[in-house]
Amino acid sequence: MAPASPQLSHDPLWPRAGSWPAFSGAADAVLLGVPTWRTSLSPTGAHATPTAIREALPRYGTALMGPPVVELDDVLRIADAGDVTDPDGSAGEARVISRVRELTGATDLVIALGGDNSLTYPVALGAQATGLITFDAHFDLRDGISNGTPVRRLVEDVPAASSLGTARIDPSRIVQIGIADFANSAAYAQRAAEWGIRVITLDELRRRGVDDVVAEALEIAGAGEDSRVHLDIDVDVCDRSVAPGCPASVPGGLQAWELRALTRAVAADPRVVSADIAEVDATADAEDARTVRLAALCVLELLAGLAARR
Repeated sequence: MAPASPQLSHDPLWPRAGSWPAFSGAADAVLLGVPTWRTSLSPTGAHATPTAIREALPRYGTALMGPPVVELDDVLRIADAGDVTDPDGSAGEARVISRVRELTGATDLVIALGGDNSLTYPVALGAQATGLITFDAHFDLRDGISNGTPVRRLVEDVPAASSLGTARIDPSRIVQIGIADFANSAAYAQRAAEWGIRVITLDELRRRGVDDVVAEALEIAGAGEDSRVHLDIDVDVCDRSVAPGCPASVPGGLQAWELRALTRAVAADPRVVSADIAEVDATADAEDARTVRLAALCVLELLAGLAARR
C-alpha cells in the first residue's frame, strides 16, 4: 500500500471533499462501504479499499467549475453510512441487500465503495434495480460465485434476495460498456449475445463518443415504467497506466478522463438509483495511490451527476 499521505493544508475558503456526516435517516446521496474480496479470482486486498477511498477524498475539493460554479455541499446532502461487516458469502450478501434496500428508501443515490466486483450482485438487488449499466473490460458472466459472476447471477439466480422479494434483471436491460479484446472468451461473448445483452466494446465507445453511448445505454437500461438503474464502475476498464491497482486492468483501456466523463453522464439521469466502484486493490496500488485517487474522483463524478439533476 502507498505510504500515508502528509498532513493536508487547511484553507477555510477551500472546503475539502469527504467530511460528510454519518447517515442519520435522510440524504441526497449516501456512501456505503462494501468490502467484498473473499471470492476474487485473483489475489486481492480489495477489502482495504473503502477506507482508502475515504482517506483519498480530502485531496479534492467540492467545487464544479461550471459555469456557473457549484459547490456540491451547498446543493446536496451527502452522508456516509459506514461499512457492511463481512459482506461475502450468502449471509453477507443478505446484509448488503438489506442495508442497500434501507438506504435507497431514504436517498436518491447510494454509492457503494468496493471491494471486488462481487459486490455488484447484492448492491443491485438491494436497490431493486430493473436495469444495469457496467463500465468493465469483462463480461462477468462466468458460472459459480466470484468477482467474475455478478452479471450472470443477476440474470439467472437470486437466492440471497428471495426472502426480500427481489427479481432478476432482464438481460435485455443490461448494457456493458468497455468490453475489451483479449480480456474475455468467445464463449462468454456468445452468452451475452444469446441473452440479448447490449455490448458496447471499447473500440465502439471510442468511435462513437461518450454522449452517444450514454444516451443509448440509458434508453436500454432505463426502459419501462418505474425503472431503476444500477451502475457498476469496474475501474479495471481503465488503462493500466492509470489503474495499476486493478488486478485485471490492461494496457490500452480507458483513460481517466473517459471514465470520469462516463460516470458523470450516467449519474445525471434520475433513473440511476445506485452505483458501485469495484476492483480497486488499495494494497497493490502505485506509490502515488493513483488508482485509489481515481476511484475517489469517481465518487465525486457520481455526486456531480446527481447535482446536475437539480
